[in-house]
Amino acid sequence: MAINLQKGQKIELGLTKMTIGLGWDPNESHGGGTFDLDASAIMIDSDRKLVGDEYFVFYNNLNSPDGALQHTGDDPDGKSSDGDDDEAIVIDLEKVDPRVEEILFVVTIEDFERKKQNFGMVRNSYIRVVDNHNHQEIAKYELDEDFSIETGVEFGRLYKRNGSWKFEASGIGYRADLGFFLEKYYKGQIIK
Repeated sequence: MAINLQKGQKIELGLTKMTIGLGWDPNESHGGGTFDLDASAIMIDSDRKLVGDEYFVFYNNLNSPDGALQHTGDDPDGKSSDGDDDEAIVIDLEKVDPRVEEILFVVTIEDFERKKQNFGMVRNSYIRVVDNHNHQEIAKYELDEDFSIETGVEFGRLYKRNGSWKFEASGIGYRADLGFFLEKYYKGQIIK
């Protein structure tokens, strides 16, 4: 039986091979055109910085160099999921680079400024953890707040404590794009 998580709730996972599924439904009544939401995973170290460029897993970098994370690909309009996850990241925690202490899962709205879109126009948003051995859902966090100005949301995070991995339902919204998250966690200089 899956655990329905509340914002800020943390659970012990007890598994190493999982899929983080993210889903959402654009609210077509807003007339904002098609919605392109993008799921990303940010692998950060003990200083809360990106371990390296290639540890930012998203639609243009589908695999982490340690082989631990594999993004299943971009769903550019949110319509190909048919009730299932819109985007997913397959994870093997046994392969995670030892420098990685935390993996953040964020979803951003592509081209939100031009299309005048935000998460208030998206419904049924969730993040879930699925056990890859039996394909059972372990935990799910449904975003129930009205993020009426936010364009980027940290849905959840995996983090290491005392050698074991835990999952936390975050639900932290930002008025930001994918570049914001890269800048926030990147060690070097970003050339725009």
